[in-house]
Amino acid sequence: MSGHSRWAKVKHFKGAIDAKRGKIFSKLGKEIAIAVKLAGSDPVMNPRLRMVLLKSRAANMPNDNIDRAIKRGAGAGETIHYDDLTYEVYGPRGVAILIELSTDNRNRTASEIRSLLTKNGGAIATAGSVSRLFQRKGQIIVTREAADEDLLMETVLDAGAEDFKTDEHGYEVLTDSAHFEAVLKAIEAKGIKPVAAEVTWLPTLTVPLADAKAAEEVTRLLDLLEDHDDVKDVHSNAELPG
Repeated sequence: MSGHSRWAKVKHFKGAIDAKRGKIFSKLGKEIAIAVKLAGSDPVMNPRLRMVLLKSRAANMPNDNIDRAIKRGAGAGETIHYDDLTYEVYGPRGVAILIELSTDNRNRTASEIRSLLTKNGGAIATAGSVSRLFQRKGQIIVTREAADEDLLMETVLDAGAEDFKTDEHGYEVLTDSAHFEAVLKAIEAKGIKPVAAEVTWLPTLTVPLADAKAAEEVTRLLDLLEDHDDVKDVHSNAELPG
């Protein structure tokens, strides 16, 4: 993924937190509760919970909110069943989009997502046609102010990182999913705080959106999808202007 795409995504996420803090905390709380219900409240034994707790910390979600979500997931009497789904979508300008969801009503969610797509230039794609354009990777983003380049590069490569990239904004560390946590722990052990760290879907080929109208069309659809209550994450191969 290009430098413009990754830093635009970081800035978009941070901006969304400021604008829709309550909504984002609510969605993170739901994902924490689902993770606990599926595999227990011990992050050491529950990889899904570990990942969502990382994202919650990056969003500065208060510990009280996290504790309540964990207790809700561990509570007795909850009978709601959630299904994890991934939708493969083509958006405006041929942009490929993967949508990850957790829903307690597949039909309702499918109807609502299709409506969003129809009204905003998107469409459900043939199975496999979009997912083949992405690869599952650990991605850690660090600003230039947060770390010395040589120290960070040596640390991550020794810990098992696949790639280390730099640009004017900072550093991008890529790992396979199996080495993500070891590399992240090595970074944090040096007192370095990433601005983003997650196992995510990264595009193998991006679609540049050079003009403002194209970027606006795609961004509008991505924002609407991310705002849907059942959507956990949205990944695209759009190369948004920095």
